[in-house]
Amino acid sequence: MTAILIGSLSVGIGVNFFLAPYHLLDGGLIGIALLMHYYFGSPVGLTTIIISIPLYIYVWNSARRYFFHSIHGLLFSSFTIDLFSNFETGWELPIFVSAILGGVIIGLGVGLMLRYETSTGGTDLIAQIISKKTAINVGVLIFVIDGCIILSGIGIVGIGAFFYSSLTIMIVGILTSLTTIHE
Repeated sequence: MTAILIGSLSVGIGVNFFLAPYHLLDGGLIGIALLMHYYFGSPVGLTTIIISIPLYIYVWNSARRYFFHSIHGLLFSSFTIDLFSNFETGWELPIFVSAILGGVIIGLGVGLMLRYETSTGGTDLIAQIISKKTAINVGVLIFVIDGCIILSGIGIVGIGAFFYSSLTIMIVGILTSLTTIHE
């Protein structure tokens, strides 16, 4: 439970304090929810839950263990994302620094959750299932999926935010990989 709480807080802080102010993207379903937020103004956490429903139906029917291990992570991280959405930090960081810090904080949070066999759901959950079946590192899988998602968002966030978002997901992938390595 501690990993879920710390991981969820990290994701909520990373998204709202470092990515959203610059219209940067994360990958996964949170990245899709951020795209919807930038385009429609919808709440990121709630949107993440809604677009996760088809995945959770699939997981309920095919890998129920993953359902039970990730539903709390999805709900807590979505809650913290929306909880922190109106917080003002009072600082202005360069976009480059914000992209790096956002990636570090989110990557550590996601990695911590995955290390303790839970996740924020979404593509983390998909990557976790694929990783167990193929032995491909979960961080690498998340990086590939995230890359596809941010690539699809160029038209909404622009080319500059796309490149900084690419930096963010590389850092998320690296820290997730490092955090999930079992000795």
